[in-house]
Amino acid sequence: MKIIKTPHGELKTPFFMPIATQGAVKTLSSFDVERLGSPILLANTYHLYLRPGREVMAQFGGLHNFMSWRGALLTDSGGYQVFSLAKMRKLSEEGVEFSSHIDGSRHLLTPEKSIHIQQNLGSDIVMVLDECTPPGMSPDELKVSVERTTRWAKRCKTAFEQGKAASNNPGAQLFGIVQGGIDVELRKKHAEDLMKIGFDGYAIGGLSVGESFADALRVVEALDKVLPPDQPRYFMGGGQPHEIVEYVKRGIDIFDCVLPTRNARHGTLYGFAHDDLSRPDFYETVHITNEKWKNDQSALMEARPGDLIAQELSRYSFAYLRHLFVSNEILGQRLATLMNLHFYLELMARLRA
Repeated sequence: MKIIKTPHGELKTPFFMPIATQGAVKTLSSFDVERLGSPILLANTYHLYLRPGREVMAQFGGLHNFMSWRGALLTDSGGYQVFSLAKMRKLSEEGVEFSSHIDGSRHLLTPEKSIHIQQNLGSDIVMVLDECTPPGMSPDELKVSVERTTRWAKRCKTAFEQGKAASNNPGAQLFGIVQGGIDVELRKKHAEDLMKIGFDGYAIGGLSVGESFADALRVVEALDKVLPPDQPRYFMGGGQPHEIVEYVKRGIDIFDCVLPTRNARHGTLYGFAHDDLSRPDFYETVHITNEKWKNDQSALMEARPGDLIAQELSRYSFAYLRHLFVSNEILGQRLATLMNLHFYLELMARLRA
């Protein structure tokens, strides 16, 4: 177990970060997340830069105050969203020019600007700007992209150090991002190049964009032998519960994923099938709108002393939750989101034990 010390609390690894892309975990309040026991959330630079914008964030002294969140925050650099959401993007050595998905306005996101936005947000863990490489790139294209990401990483570190005095969180940490697709040797070289620059932690990017789980494991295993063992490692964007277990075995400390919250809003619930995490069938998923739940009087969760979320969920039945989804009542999405995040956070607690 590693312990990451931030200005907003200590983070014991491994841990999972609920997604608060635009300053909120969908359907939940910051108070809900506090009761869930998550010490950290992930928010996104791209979205918060476009709306509400840096001026509003400056007036509030950062995102913590704006969303009334007392825990730690990690912010993505915005690079992934630029490459996946923005239209008419133009990549250059300077950065990436893109059109806002909100109003079509043109923007240039440079490594320096990404860092300054994150320091304005007051993030506890700041991510460098990288180019997220999609599957199918040729070896030459991948090499060019990775080399550019290395140069951007150097600029990010310079901007990070220079901007500390004006930051809304001067005690923040900066993480580098290892890219390279499923090319193990390129991944290892990129990790070594980033380590020469020097970061507080290292993320593995570009492994939740369509490659196989087997390929992802192969990359993680290779990087386990290269990355500093005493510094945190962050697997970006993954994954399913059984995948997380395997990544932890291979040295990963930090995770984020949209699955628990997104699936909750569509009525898919996660639960433990048994306690043996070494077996991939340790969990199960159910879809609450299935007819089988129509008359099920079982409680959504067993009440536990000190667990406020379990106590709340114990008051409601599966039949009632099904009714909420069938009736399109928003409360159903909230209860399902609480259930799924409770499951993911409990999984991490069991892995830490």
